[in-house]
Amino acid sequence: MARVTKKQKEALAKIDRNKLYSISEASSLVKEITNVKFDASVDLAVRLGVDPRKANQMVRGVVTLPHGTGKDVKVLALVTPDKEAEAQEAGADFVGLDDYLQKIKGGWTDVDVIITMPSVMGKLGPLGRILGPRGLMPNPKTGTVTMDVAKAVSEVKAGKIDFKVDKTGIVHAAIGKASFSPDKLEGNAAELLQTLIKLKPTAAKGTYIKSVYMSSTMSPSIAVDPKTV
Repeated sequence: MARVTKKQKEALAKIDRNKLYSISEASSLVKEITNVKFDASVDLAVRLGVDPRKANQMVRGVVTLPHGTGKDVKVLALVTPDKEAEAQEAGADFVGLDDYLQKIKGGWTDVDVIITMPSVMGKLGPLGRILGPRGLMPNPKTGTVTMDVAKAVSEVKAGKIDFKVDKTGIVHAAIGKASFSPDKLEGNAAELLQTLIKLKPTAAKGTYIKSVYMSSTMSPSIAVDPKTV
């Protein structure tokens, strides 16, 4: 078993394990217990009362975090030449088509999001085995396959993230950085949770939001009371 460091012990001592914290309290506490030298990511893990193996209970969507993610998101726009200038002006980090398809074929995936157009999707199909496992495959449902490339690029740069429930029924999403103010973390967390509530499948029975935990990189997790959403 991994040894608990002095800093981790101090962090654990600040959390009352028998308490469900409000989003506001958790947003302040997560900053207190983050003891790393870099600007840690703050994450939310939401356990849903769904069976993700059933298509009618799959929860997937996008949310624009009001205060952004705090992360410099690297965007690749795989577009035809007539759309290149539009993608560049919107802030895409990499813009092109065949050259980048070749690079990906060779194993290059040094980006966070890929945005493309419907006409290019056929070329991306064979690269699914490389892009799929890394969560980089563009999808019309998340707005990353679109003719409005500029809008898609600027939204991703501004803090739009996509999420989906994993096979254990949990949605994991980064909602900011430890350097954010508690208000910003609270605002982003609330936006994500409200979006999840709107996406509740009609086939889901019983308690929908079973548990919510907030944590930062290497910090213990804080149990959040879903009723405070």
